[in-house]
Amino acid sequence: MRLRETAVELRSFLASLEAEPGRLEHVESELDRIATARRRYGAATYEELLQRVAEARAELEAREAGADPAAQAAAELEAERAKVDELAATLREARRSAAKSFAKAVAAELQGIGLGEGEFLVEVAERDSSATGADTVTFLIRPNAGLPFAPVAETASGGELSRIALAIAAAAGGKITLVFDEIDAGIGGRTAHAVAQTLRRLGKRSQIVTITHLPQIASVADRHFRVEKIPGNPTHTRIERLAEGDRRDELERMLGGREFLSTVR
Repeated sequence: MRLRETAVELRSFLASLEAEPGRLEHVESELDRIATARRRYGAATYEELLQRVAEARAELEAREAGADPAAQAAAELEAERAKVDELAATLREARRSAAKSFAKAVAAELQGIGLGEGEFLVEVAERDSSATGADTVTFLIRPNAGLPFAPVAETASGGELSRIALAIAAAAGGKITLVFDEIDAGIGGRTAHAVAQTLRRLGKRSQIVTITHLPQIASVADRHFRVEKIPGNPTHTRIERLAEGDRRDELERMLGGREFLSTVR
């Protein structure tokens, strides 16, 4: 009995429905239009798209009331450019004010690690504004007496660039991470010892990773890693951290080995 009543109610409900064959296509078309509008105006959500619509409607109403959006945008752009120029001028003044003392500090570091008389200059020149200001900052060095100052990027070799970077980092201060490759190129003896002491001093406040063949520099490190090329098919590179005893053996090997040290003694 209940099943018959349910069937009657269901037939009655189906008879009352009005078929709309094109309804699904219409809904899908509207959804496509919304998706296209979101992509066109860069709206991540439907709510953001409605906000863009409200902004566009307000702009149209303002234009109908006599406002000129182009003139307003130009005025806002000019105001922002004035702010940029003001910030760039402040930044230039700060750079020029710090250039002399910074160059003096770098020069002292350079002299200590064996780069000539440590003559170093910082040149600040004006240029078009960018994300880093409206200045071109050039580091100049004179590694040998009698030569003119020249930009570091154009005159320094790879090893010299590493030592100059070390001197700049030591003079500038701050906590940073530095990686040096061939910082020992072309140096030895007292100069290598001076570079090692600078690395040790800088390593107290920063993280220093150095690839070196000099025992003077390797001896001041807190941790040692040995890098070896292993022949095979294919040839590969192995890196292993050295234990305390292995560190001593490796430094002894870098010094020439036990036989050499015995001969020296």
